[in-house]
Amino acid sequence: MESFSTSNDLVQFIGKLGDLKDEHYQLILVQHAIIELLIDKGLFSRQELEHKITEVDRLMTGSPYPMA
Repeated sequence: MESFSTSNDLVQFIGKLGDLKDEHYQLILVQHAIIELLIDKGLFSRQELEHKITEVDRLMTGSPYPMA
């Protein structure tokens, strides 16, 4: 873990962390709105989305180096 030379460095770090949290929230909000619009317009169903999420999650949690 990084040590901070001054309390000012720590305050700046905490501020940056708070900014990241706000940006993350805004991105998730936009993502959710886009998904809802796409579902409302009939481009895909909620079930298709859930299936794809499960599929991608399985790919991402697997080992990148399959055992032979």
